[in-house]
Amino acid sequence: MDNFKEFWNQFKGAIIGVIIAILILITRLHDLILAIVVLLLGAFMGNYVQHNKEYVKEKLKKFIDKM
Repeated sequence: MDNFKEFWNQFKGAIIGVIIAILILITRLHDLILAIVVLLLGAFMGNYVQHNKEYVKEKLKKFIDKM
């Protein structure tokens, strides 16, 4: 029993993570989570570009000139 307690204490985060991942895959929530992540990344990128227009414009110009 001590071995099981040591194992549980050492790997409980990984075990819980695997159980949650299995539940997400079974319920097909990964599609929803992926969509939310893509939306948040798009919002973050749009906000970044809006606040750093000149910097982004300069970097894009340099990138296009290299091509």
